[in-house]
This record gives sequence, C-alpha cells and structure tokens, in this order.
Amino acid sequence: MSALTFTLKQRTDQRVDMSPLICQKLAGMEPTEVAAIELQNGKRKVRVDELFKISGLDCQNIQIKNSFGKLDFIGKDLSEGSIHVDGDVGAYLGMGMTSGSIEVFGNTDIYAACEMKGGLLTIDGNAGDFLGGAMIGNKQGMKGGAVLVKGNTGDRAGDNMRRGVMLIEGDAGDYCGSRMVAGTIAVLGKTGRFPGHMMGRGTLLLWSQPQLSASFNDCGAHTLAFLPILLKSFKKFNSKFAEVEIFNRVQRFGGDMAEKGLGEILVKIYK
Repeated sequence: MSALTFTLKQRTDQRVDMSPLICQKLAGMEPTEVAAIELQNGKRKVRVDELFKISGLDCQNIQIKNSFGKLDFIGKDLSEGSIHVDGDVGAYLGMGMTSGSIEVFGNTDIYAACEMKGGLLTIDGNAGDFLGGAMIGNKQGMKGGAVLVKGNTGDRAGDNMRRGVMLIEGDAGDYCGSRMVAGTIAVLGKTGRFPGHMMGRGTLLLWSQPQLSASFNDCGAHTLAFLPILLKSFKKFNSKFAEVEIFNRVQRFGGDMAEKGLGEILVKIYK
C-alpha cells in the first residue's frame, strides 16, 4: 500500500493549520472523508482537496510534498506512524508528539518539537528559534524523545527542556539550553552566547569552546565513565553523531550558579 501523499497545488498567502492531518486521526477514513477535512487557512477554512492533490492510502505513512514555510502544526500530537515532508515547514512542527517519527527535508520555523514527549523528529535543514521549547506562558518544554538537526538552530534551543535528547550537527544560536531542567543537548558545531543560561540541571555536550556567563564555575578536566556509553547510544541515529570519536575526557563547567547550579556543560578536550 502506497503512502498517503498530500502534494501542495499552490502556495497560499495565509498560514495553514496542518494539525488534523496526522496518522491516528486519519486511520480508518475513506479518501473522500480525508479530502473533505477542513483546514484553518488564515481567517477561513478550506478543504484539504482545495489545497492538496491526494494520492495513496497508507495513513500510517504520510508524505507532504511541495511544502513551504506557512504550513504550521505539522505532526502536532502525533502518536503513531511516520510523516515525511519534502520542503520547508512553518511553526510548531511535531508539537506535543508522543510517538512515531517525523522527518523534514528542509528548514523549520520557530518552536519545532515544542513540548514534545516522545518519538523521533529529524530536521535535515536548519531549525528556527525555541527548538524543543515551551509554549509562551508554560514552563515545560521538551519532555522526551529525540530531536536530530542536521543543520543549524536558532536561539534558545532546548529552552525549558525537561527530558530527552537533542542532537545538533551544525551551530546553535544564543542561549542554547536556557532554563533547562533535565535532558541532554549535544552540539558538534559552535554555540552562540551564553549557553546554559539559567539552567537548573541537565547536560550540554559541546565540541567547541563556549562563551559562558560568569555564573558558571570551571570545575577542571574530568574523565567521565558515562560519556562513552552516551556517545555509543548516538550510533543508532542516521547522523554525524554516529561517526564521532568516542572520548571520556572533558572540561566540566557547573552552573548556572544564578539558578540551582546543578547543570553541567561538558567540552571535549582535544589531545
């Protein structure tokens, strides 16, 4: 059975709420029922078949083609199956997803993986600000699962992150890991200003020297037995992280002392 495929006919001037088009909501629906679903498009509602050409039947394997940056909420609350997107996407990609997988062959806007609870989200391009963050007014960001970014991220990646793994192959913007409660963020590239700002707990694993605030303590060089185990766990991903050299020597910085001070930033020591 071929994947249920939505091919965008033409780009819209207004943003589109794609949240109804997820695997568990479409399960058991006839093609005519899928075509009749209404999507919020700016101030009006439009039928799916007005915006997309629909083909295929397998609702556990959804494909979105010709996507662009005004398609918001793709994969919101996904709990099963997979979604593959060809092109850029808008805001709130994979918001609140609990299981399944999403892969985007393009760039994402703000708040991708917002309040994500489980599953795997892969971004083959760049991610916007607040990757894995919390909705405005909330205090709990990403709570589980794994996020893999093969490009760069914007500012405040992992803001208010509580659990899970975030792997960034490129560079991270300012305040990466800000207000972290727990979880792990690994960055192969460079980080912007003040990573770990106001973090209470959690781990930032970096391959480049960061620009830290004065409220982090330099705890010296350490040999950490858990690091090889952590790095080997990354080998299951289709990523540059699967190819990194296994190491256990890092420079450890503790903080943020302006908060609980139980977080850590680990920077690889090059021999």
